Amino acid sequence: MPLPSRLLTLLESQSRLPQDRPFTTAEARDAGISWKQLRQMVEDGLLTHPIRGVYAIPHLADDLELRLAMLRLVVPTECVVTDRTAAWLWGATGALAPNDHLRTPAVSVFSPPGHRLRNGLVDSGERVFAPREVLVLGGLQVSSPLRTACDLGRLLHRDQAFAAMDALAALRLFTLTELQLEVERFKGYRGVVQLRTLAPRVARGSQSGPESILRLRWYDEGLPEPECQVEVEGPDGSYFLDIANRRHRLAAEYDGEEFHGEAQEEYDQFRRRWIRDQGWVVVVVRKENLFGHDQDAHLLLRAGYEEALRRPINR
Repeated sequence: MPLPSRLLTLLESQSRLPQDRPFTTAEARDAGISWKQLRQMVEDGLLTHPIRGVYAIPHLADDLELRLAMLRLVVPTECVVTDRTAAWLWGATGALAPNDHLRTPAVSVFSPPGHRLRNGLVDSGERVFAPREVLVLGGLQVSSPLRTACDLGRLLHRDQAFAAMDALAALRLFTLTELQLEVERFKGYRGVVQLRTLAPRVARGSQSGPESILRLRWYDEGLPEPECQVEVEGPDGSYFLDIANRRHRLAAEYDGEEFHGEAQEEYDQFRRRWIRDQGWVVVVVRKENLFGHDQDAHLLLRAGYEEALRRPINR
């Protein structure tokens, strides 16, 4: 079956673009590609558009070298890549804002004092760094993983801050002890009170941002200390609970749409039924329980804890 003429036109346009490296909107325009065509190619999966002003052919591997090449197109050498962009560059994709995989986020870049970038591609400002807080990657200055975790812990909304810190900690580029000790370096900085409360609760085992936020709700309820990814032996191998306290046999799991759809439902029900038969209380939390004005995850967790306390095995 012949391809539609519109698709043939887009494929011909794609062939005129760089095939082995990322490129800018200006380069595409020089190749005779309009912004409308670029947008259509992104919508049809013929191009990726991971950061504002930068595109790439989809077959290029999304690795550190590609990300550095993308950022070098828009970041001046004297500036420092920071915050969510730095986290993304280090590999902590869980630190991205909700739905950033559905849109093109601006690049977070800070300039030395006395300078400020004013192009539409970046979120910019001025920030002071100690020498040890900036590392050079592929010709770019990037805030270190530890400094990035502290900045995101200070400056993001509390839920997103905690999720980002978990995601960076999971990379094992700094220790949890180093994170807690680093907090005092930001005494007097904006957001340090939030950072000081979140840092001792950061863990490495969280599998997603919502799992981290669910664990934060657990802490907010004052429930016994939780662990991430607690292993329970099942009849057909090991089961892992997202968050749990072994002593009270209390667990909480986040059922996101991506990994807990209809295809997974039967297995989830079997697994949880078996775990509950072993004396565990398993609280299942979904998107509507965790986010928005009607969120009630804290109430579900409290009810689960009270049920666990009533069970003879936990008395």
